[in-house]
Formats: sequence, C-alpha cells, structure tokens
Amino acid sequence: MNVEVDGQKITLPEGSTLEDALKKADVKYKEGNAIGIFEEKKNHSAEETKKYRIITSKGEFQVELYDEDTNSKKRWINNYKDYETTKVQWVNNDALAFGSFKSNISPVHGLYKFEEFDVIFGTGGFDPDKTFLIFIKEPHKAEYGIPDDGSFAYVISGRKTVFDLDQSDTIDSIEPVVEWEEIGEGYTTSDLTTRVSDGNKIYTHFEVEIDPAAPEGAENFFALVNDGTFKIDLAASSFLADDRLKGEMSKYENFEPRHTGAVSIRTAGYGTGRTYISRKDRPSSIAHSVVGHVIKGIELIKMAKNGDVLSITTIPDQIMLLGKSFKEAEERLSRLDIELEKEGHTQDNAVIVSQKPETTIEIFNQGEVKSYGVPESHLVRIELFDELAPKTVDFFRHATRLQFKNVGELSVYLSYENTYIFKAELEAEKYKEIMPENTPTNKVNAGDIGITNQAAKRMGLIGVKTVDEDMFGPTGEKFTSTNIIGRILDLEKLKNLKEGDVMHITESSGED
Repeated sequence: MNVEVDGQKITLPEGSTLEDALKKADVKYKEGNAIGIFEEKKNHSAEETKKYRIITSKGEFQVELYDEDTNSKKRWINNYKDYETTKVQWVNNDALAFGSFKSNISPVHGLYKFEEFDVIFGTGGFDPDKTFLIFIKEPHKAEYGIPDDGSFAYVISGRKTVFDLDQSDTIDSIEPVVEWEEIGEGYTTSDLTTRVSDGNKIYTHFEVEIDPAAPEGAENFFALVNDGTFKIDLAASSFLADDRLKGEMSKYENFEPRHTGAVSIRTAGYGTGRTYISRKDRPSSIAHSVVGHVIKGIELIKMAKNGDVLSITTIPDQIMLLGKSFKEAEERLSRLDIELEKEGHTQDNAVIVSQKPETTIEIFNQGEVKSYGVPESHLVRIELFDELAPKTVDFFRHATRLQFKNVGELSVYLSYENTYIFKAELEAEKYKEIMPENTPTNKVNAGDIGITNQAAKRMGLIGVKTVDEDMFGPTGEKFTSTNIIGRILDLEKLKNLKEGDVMHITESSGED
C-alpha cells in the first residue's frame, strides 16, 4: 500500500503500523508527541479554492483570493496556469513583477495605495499586451496601470521567498490548495501501534517561518518552542493556544490579519503571553502581535486537539549564543555568514554570557553579533525543582531571564560567613506570587537555592548557603518563610564572589 509521510511517498505492506511508516520514512519521533493521520474520501472533486501554491525557482509561497468577486479574481481563476514559466521582469524594494503576457485588462491612470503583500495585475505603458502579475512587498503609492478593481489576492505564507526573488527567478508551477476538510478526515494520535491504510497522509511536525517584523516577539516564541514542541492547552475551532509563557510580557510589533497559520502572541489583556496559531482567518487585533506563519504542516494544526504536543521547527533557527563557547559560536556563525566580535575573555573555551543584538532577526539583518565571554569557571550550573516548587521556579526563571535566555544573572547583594544573598535582574515579585511552596522541615542542604516567600517582609530575596543548616533557610529566614527551588551544582565557584559581583547561571540537570 502507498502512504505519505510529511510529503514523502513510501510503500508499505498491508497491516503496517504508524511506527513502520516512520521507520521507512526515516523520521525521528519524540515519544508522546502527536502525529496526524489523514484519510482522503474515495470520491472527491477539487472544488474551486481560494488558495494557490506558487512554486518558484527560489521556493514556494501561497496566495489567497479575496471573497469579493471581481474581474481580476475571475481572470486569475481562469488563467492561472498561463502564468507558469513567467520570469521576474522587474523588482525593487516595493514590489516585483512576473511577465509579461497578454490580457484584456482595461488599465486606469492614477496613483493607487497598495498594502503589503497585495497581489495585482498591472501593465507596462498601459498596454494590455504587456500585462504583469505584481506582488507588493511594502505599503506604498504607485501607478502600475492596474484595472479599477485593484488587488484580488494577498500572500499568506512563504513571504520570505517573495523578498528573496530577483530577476534570475521564474514561476515553475501554480497549484490550487484544496482544504483538507473538503476531501477527507483526519485525527491525531501518539500510539505508534495504530494501523495505517492505503492512501493515508501522515504529518509528524509543522514548520513556522518567523516574521521579520517582530524581532522581539520572535524571541518569546523561540523560548516557548526551544524544546521542539508546541503544547495544546486550548484547542478552539479558530485557533490553538500554548499557555506555557502565559503571564510573560511580549512587545507589540506586528499588526496584520491573522490568516490561517498565523502565529501570534497576546500582548495585552487576559491571557497576556499566550501564543496562538490561527486555524481560520481572523482580522488584525491590537492585542495580538503576529510573529510568524505556518508554512508546512498546517494539516497537523487543523487536526490537533486539547492536550496534544506537536513537533515544531522554525525558519530560521534561533541564534542564541549564551552558554556556548566562542569556538562553538564561531563554527555556527561561519555557516550563516555572520561575523562574530569577541569581548571580555576571548579564548576559544570562554563561555558567552551576553550578545548584542539580542534578537535573531536583528543579527541576520546586521550580519554580525558582538558577544561577551567569561572563563568557564565564572558560569555556575544550577538544577531547578520544577515538580517540587513550580510557581516559585517560574518566578525565579522570570526574574533571572532564564525564561528566555540560556544564561541568567544574579547580583551579590550580601555575603557573610557561609551565606550569599542575591538580587535578581527583574523585580518579578511585583506581579509573580511567591506563596509558601516546598518549605524545608529539618535541614537545608549546602547549595540549596532558597527564596523568601510571602510569609516574610523580604519576599523575593534569593539565598544560598555553602554548609548544611538546621535553623534558618538560605536567605536567613525561618523555614516556613523559605521556598527551596533548586540547588547549585558548582558550589565551589561561589568562594571568590563578593558584594556587587554578578554571578552568571545556567540550567543543568543533576545528571550532567
């Protein structure tokens, strides 16, 4: 029997399972992640669709027709195959045009205002025999000799490809995209013993192209999916939502319609910090900043249900150098043709603790990044107790920026005898609760990280003792006022710290 795995066609014997299909397709699978299985109806016709896939010599992108019936829209539906093999005739910062070809357009004179990613027909010298298919890259006003019905479609995915095209490129093919709900049924499962059938289409992951208009929001999204997963905390008819960073602030940057596959972060109001993926078209919102678009695997998004954990990849990958050695950073950046400027301790084995620019988009735009290094002996590994003190660990990650970075900072506020008291970079206690949680009973072990909870006045102070203690917690408070949230794995590295110093920390498991 014939099945597809992420678009790869394979042949399997009757009675094969999902596990057999993944092995044959050489797909890596993370246990527990949901996989989509789609079964087409035996008899279906490809009805008129609103979406079309345009495959070019530089990659593909998709356009969607507007609902309004216009002559330009009809012209596209009846003739889109005629635009295959056309070349980029001209391109600039505002737009690019494929063509030319003959049409029955009646061009009108005058400047028109165009929005980003509009699709229009235009003419050269107002001559219908020189008609172009034009894609708008930036909002602007221009006179392209267009018909009076204006834009008939807009680019909904693969927008980076539109910006990459130049005069050496061509349209290779144009295909209608038929919505999967119209031609069959699908479901998700993590049971690899599930039998597959002839004609099944299997989806193991989805891909998101980061929107360059949201550099800071993209970093929030990278932090959310840095383990390669998107967790479905809420599945509604029009969206999926992952709540793992709910409550974290994200900058509003990109106001655009949330078309199917749009990835957005709520930046204000109830649910701030929640990340959404649109399953249906929705208008722009002043509370939702769009940070990316699903460019592959939208079928998996449409099949997913509450509780599913989906595999995800991003384009591009995040550039997060913190915690890496200069040697590791140089090897990666050289492949990306990005220049690295070293500061601080610059030996190959030095550990990077800061980078400028901080965002991946800005680094790609500038083609360079400045990084500050410290000796490996100055980076302290910690283990956090997520299961024992989840709320306080959330506070700690936020306060030290470990929620978004591989290396966090703690300033030495006070040190005496065998005790170190720290203050975090952010005063998260202003809006993060520190209720009593995992409070010690008989003893605090050397290296335990304690945080003063709301039962004491100095809430939010962070402390560590270098010896065992059976009277007071690491911040000098009573046990009932102390939450134990983790432990220092490199306790000996604290011995040279003094008041005012900054301790660089990174998360690690106790098994490392």
